[in-house]
Amino acid sequence: QVGLVESGGRLVQAGDSLSLSCAAVGGPFSSFAMGWFRRSPEGELAFVGAISWNGGSTLYDDSVKGRFTVSRDNAKKMVWLQMNNLKPEDSAVYLCAAARQDDGSRFYGDYESWGPGTQVTVSS
Repeated sequence: QVGLVESGGRLVQAGDSLSLSCAAVGGPFSSFAMGWFRRSPEGELAFVGAISWNGGSTLYDDSVKGRFTVSRDNAKKMVWLQMNNLKPEDSAVYLCAAARQDDGSRFYGDYESWGPGTQVTVSS
């Protein structure tokens, strides 16, 4: 298992860009595909994006495709979520998660480790 901590969330305006970070502690980090999810104020958990164990492939929800980018650095045990052209509906708690498999997944059940999350609020 790997420990995860997100950072970088804050209040921004619509159209702004923001980069979230996820630091991993312990575990063979390069053995994990990594994903980003977000929890709405209503409590609903939604897939955002994911990246394979070596960064060779990524996966995005249609709502963020073309605006968000997931990247990773296995040597630093870090994953990032670059968010551009933010919209008010992007407001949520963003969580990173680790799945012990090669490729990222849209399904939350594939992920075995989760960070506590970081709050992103986008004002109109």
